[in-house]
Amino acid sequence: MRFLLDAEQLAFADSLHAMLTAADTPAVVRDWSRGEHASGRALWARIAAAGVFALAVPEEHGGVGPRPVELAVAFLELGRHAAPGPLAETVAAAVLLGETPRAKEFLPGLAAGTDIATVAAPTGFALDGDAASLCLSPTPQGLFRSATAPGVVRRSLDPARRLTPLASDGELLVAGPAGGQALAWTRLATAAQALGVGLALLDRTVSYVRRRTQFGVPIGSFQAVKHRLADAKTALEFARPVLFGAAISMRPADVAAAKLTACEAAYTAARTALQLHGAIGYTAEYDLSLWLTKARALRAAWGTPDECRDLVLADGLG
Repeated sequence: MRFLLDAEQLAFADSLHAMLTAADTPAVVRDWSRGEHASGRALWARIAAAGVFALAVPEEHGGVGPRPVELAVAFLELGRHAAPGPLAETVAAAVLLGETPRAKEFLPGLAAGTDIATVAAPTGFALDGDAASLCLSPTPQGLFRSATAPGVVRRSLDPARRLTPLASDGELLVAGPAGGQALAWTRLATAAQALGVGLALLDRTVSYVRRRTQFGVPIGSFQAVKHRLADAKTALEFARPVLFGAAISMRPADVAAAKLTACEAAYTAARTALQLHGAIGYTAEYDLSLWLTKARALRAAWGTPDECRDLVLADGLG
């Protein structure tokens, strides 16, 4: 089976790429890393105006969804440009809230981008809770709306992914185990982001090895360099149909396979980029670092490689 995007989906990707390129996302990411959210909120509004968050919101609540394939297309571009903020978490919040009686209260704001949402991980920390207007805590007892707790905002491996502690109590929105399908949507969005990050790392590395010279020739002409780049390219291209296949089926095991494949491919691209850039790749001032750290952080977000492998294996054995 071939998973090819149609003309409308390709045009959607091109429009997002053009918008994000013009937005100078590296500068926005650096502001966001310092806790300065003004430029990030402006970018968030433009992303929402392009219809990205509406893809996870049903039409009756101001969205155009659910459309997971188009969501994967959008998040691939968001990853390619290293857009900051709780992007996948807002998608998770939209899916979680869609299962509650108060969906019409929250979902139009998420689709329009007037609200930013985040969802607590099992650790009790939520991504960018200090910037979010809506913080959700899914638990076995139910879905709670929580407030940020007093405490220091923690910086993860990716400085733009700021972890905020949430209060242990809050307003109960719906009783009963919360999560379910929302986890699959979150993993799909994270996988698409990771694939975009990996593609950006590869593009930047190819451009770099064409410019940098040793012994009077570009280092990109060396056979060893070509092999490393070819391995990274192969891994990323293999991940692409796995991602879009999962977006079509939305089976939890398929989405776990997509996240595993895309995140491992992005991690391979990050290691290759770091090795071929040399010492400059380690510096925080160099823009490459924005994608390097994100590739590593996304690898463990919403399911480690081992957790995803276990789910895929259990599904196969079942």
